[in-house]
Amino acid sequence: MDLEKIRGAAERVARSEGLEIVDVEWKVGKQRFLRVYIDKVPGGREAVKVLGDREALTTAKPTAAISDAVGEIGATEVAHDPYPKISHSDCQRVSQQLSVILDVEELIPGPGYVLEVSSPGLDRALKRPADFERFAGRLAKISTSEPVGEAKFFEGRLAGFADGKVRMELKGKEARTVEVPLEAIRKANLVVEF
Repeated sequence: MDLEKIRGAAERVARSEGLEIVDVEWKVGKQRFLRVYIDKVPGGREAVKVLGDREALTTAKPTAAISDAVGEIGATEVAHDPYPKISHSDCQRVSQQLSVILDVEELIPGPGYVLEVSSPGLDRALKRPADFERFAGRLAKISTSEPVGEAKFFEGRLAGFADGKVRMELKGKEARTVEVPLEAIRKANLVVEF
């Protein structure tokens, strides 16, 4: 089985829905299990939330039609969520389309498998350089396979990615910035903040 071909198929479906693939996992145990994590493309959509019982309007870019609709409706609020959420219907659409492609193109050989499409969650894994850039300013935990400086565990605010290194602002007795090489990272996740 070629996981890269499966990822390619998933990315085609996700792009058609204005989404992106975060990760693709294949696990074999009692069942053969394919898990695909999807997310909204950052800054990809503007939403107009209408107060009251009217539906929200969504479009790829703010347009005159939405501006006109906002003007006609009256009490409205324009919202841009820097961390847009994945809905159940997003997962359902991707699952249905991807399932057809996997079966028609026979990308998963053998009998039966379980396909799960879900969001990466509030404590999402960070794997690609773009993840560390996208979530700059957010609290994260990073553990490394080898010590960086004198530590293998870091918790702090992401400060971006440059020259193959993740920058993090650590707090403590003395606030400081560390640079963790991407290849040294064993695991990195966002920390849920309330």
